[in-house]
Amino acid sequence: MSNNRRPTYATIAIIAVVIIATAAVILWFKPDSNDINSTSIKPSVSDNETNESVTTELAAVQVVKATMTPSQSHFVTGLENLPRSLKGTHIDGEIIIDENKQLVVTEGLRRLFDYFLSALGEEEEAVIFARVESYIRHHTPEPAASQAVTIFNQYVAYLKALPEIEKRYGNLQLQATKSGELDLNAVAQQKQDIANLRQQYFDKQTITAFFGAEDDYDNYSIEMVRIDQNKQMSDAQKQAARQDYISRLPENATKANIMQQANISELMTRTEQMKARGATPEELYNMRRELVGALAAERLAQVDQEDANFDQRFTQYETQKTRLLSQGVNAAQAQIQIDQLEQQLFNDTERKRLDGYAALQRQQAVNNP
Repeated sequence: MSNNRRPTYATIAIIAVVIIATAAVILWFKPDSNDINSTSIKPSVSDNETNESVTTELAAVQVVKATMTPSQSHFVTGLENLPRSLKGTHIDGEIIIDENKQLVVTEGLRRLFDYFLSALGEEEEAVIFARVESYIRHHTPEPAASQAVTIFNQYVAYLKALPEIEKRYGNLQLQATKSGELDLNAVAQQKQDIANLRQQYFDKQTITAFFGAEDDYDNYSIEMVRIDQNKQMSDAQKQAARQDYISRLPENATKANIMQQANISELMTRTEQMKARGATPEELYNMRRELVGALAAERLAQVDQEDANFDQRFTQYETQKTRLLSQGVNAAQAQIQIDQLEQQLFNDTERKRLDGYAALQRQQAVNNP
């Protein structure tokens, strides 16, 4: 089970539609978690990206916090007898206090909550409540400890209320997607309803700390969809509008990540266009270096070489496989020879790709006869 989930909202689904980048490229340029600085604060937990999405599970488990029984309150550090999904993982998030031992609310505190809540289903809700409260009180002095526990209770209540909004707008967004365009008015209304819900549970400082970066990304994604759906603009005008929107964002880590994301999208588009018109490796390298830097351009050039090498071996494999199957030999004997051919031409990882790659080649042949 992955430990890198975040609470998912209907608006976040827009991001998957807008952002065009392959998983391999994204991994190369994935931004590091940005540190959160505050005057006279001290972190008590390391910041590792292991948090999990819990909204769906909480929606299914509508159990109110009960009075803890002795068996549920045996935690001291909160880390005793961790569920299997959390064993061997790094604790994600942070608890930060100021010089007066007051809690400094950060996005990392939300990640800490998500880390423990990701075990919902493996552990009863009451047990997780006891675990989190024990963890906080063991690692945090008062009054910050009680402040963190209060926010945790508010956060869980918020997550339980959230699915009602998602349910209300889910069908509208599905219908919009099927029609080919997202209903941005419905999306805006949904975001407003979520904002109103947050105000019922959190103060302004907590809302900004917990959801500020997420909202920035949502707003960026919505604006990109709005620009893309504008039929009055040419492709060049759309590109200029995208760049103008990004340029007007405040200078912070979120803007840096969005700019990097935009560069990746531009990289993929321009790479496809240049390859289609027969660009040389040098031309591709220069374009990539301009967008993502020399190191990434060198990596991508290496991937191009590896892909070309694989294509060459795949063509050889398909040719010899076709010849073996056309000789009319026993099917079992032919398969033995094909298996031997695969072992000669491909390593273990590449052999797992063969069926999918062959299907992709057939689909491309149909689309581009």
